[in-house]
Amino acid sequence: MEAIGSQLQRANKKRVVLGELSNNVEKTKCGSKKVKKVVNGVTMAVKGQPVVEKIDDALIDPQMCEAYALDIYEYLQNMEMEVKRRPMADYIEKVQKDVSVNMRSVLVDWLVEVAEEYKLLPDTLYLTVSYIDRFLSKNVLNRQRLQLLGVSSMLIASKYEEISPPHTEDFCYITDNTYTKQKVVKMEADVLKALNFEMGNPTVKTFLRRFSRIAQEDYDTPNLQLEFLSYYLAELSLLDYNCIKFLPSMVAASVTFLSRFMLEPKSHPWNSGLEQLSGYKPSDLKECVQILHDLQSSRRAGNLVAVREKYNQHKFKCVSGLSSPSVIPSSFFDDIKEQ
Repeated sequence: MEAIGSQLQRANKKRVVLGELSNNVEKTKCGSKKVKKVVNGVTMAVKGQPVVEKIDDALIDPQMCEAYALDIYEYLQNMEMEVKRRPMADYIEKVQKDVSVNMRSVLVDWLVEVAEEYKLLPDTLYLTVSYIDRFLSKNVLNRQRLQLLGVSSMLIASKYEEISPPHTEDFCYITDNTYTKQKVVKMEADVLKALNFEMGNPTVKTFLRRFSRIAQEDYDTPNLQLEFLSYYLAELSLLDYNCIKFLPSMVAASVTFLSRFMLEPKSHPWNSGLEQLSGYKPSDLKECVQILHDLQSSRRAGNLVAVREKYNQHKFKCVSGLSSPSVIPSSFFDDIKEQ
């Protein structure tokens, strides 16, 4: 673990080569659970179409396209289930020979710092990780090129999301010039070709925007602590390989569930409005929520600190420092009865 710890460098300090990481870290396994549908080895919930007839006038925001929101989110929920946009849930075991679960986690943790240094949008980070997982689901990669894949994927995501993306030379510099501009451009082309130029995936952040707003219906004014806590838990999910098997909408719903539980542990964190909007019942979310809870309490990925340090800033209300009850009552995962 000391060797791994030495790689967790700040993005503005000495650059590191992630390919030097050892491959002997024990993999974390989560418990098994029956699922409703499996596509390409990926756990997918089969949901009914969410029906939300009316949203409180106070929540209406022209930028959220409320008049078209139901159609937009139905389209996005269908898109997220397309096999071509999903990584394999077990690609490290079935495809990769030299890349481990721990190496992926360290890479993502480092990319969080890179995104912070270049002030990139959260959407850029989520797309970057999606590209990495999808590429590794199809292509065997040597560990010495894992960091190259990371910066090339972030370069593509930046071009897709940012108004003024960093230059290729910036991503060379961030790796201490371990890779030349030509190598980054070549890997960029390889990623685009491998993903067949399908770059516009819906991500956890896509769904979390809407779920977070509905989750605040109980508050008279916007609850920034709830919003930042949701963003924190969502970024923690990027670190955990076991979260790949869940659809982005399921992770977003689970993040909303856990955020509400952490802030009001004595109240049921789910309600009929969230169930209708997301299409998920509490029982659907149990496994994902428990993984997120373990991440939040550092029972998983406790040695990876970039996300935790990021959200320990006052501008995010230091939400990474919030505590949570060690156990979520099992009754909270019982399906909500119709009133």
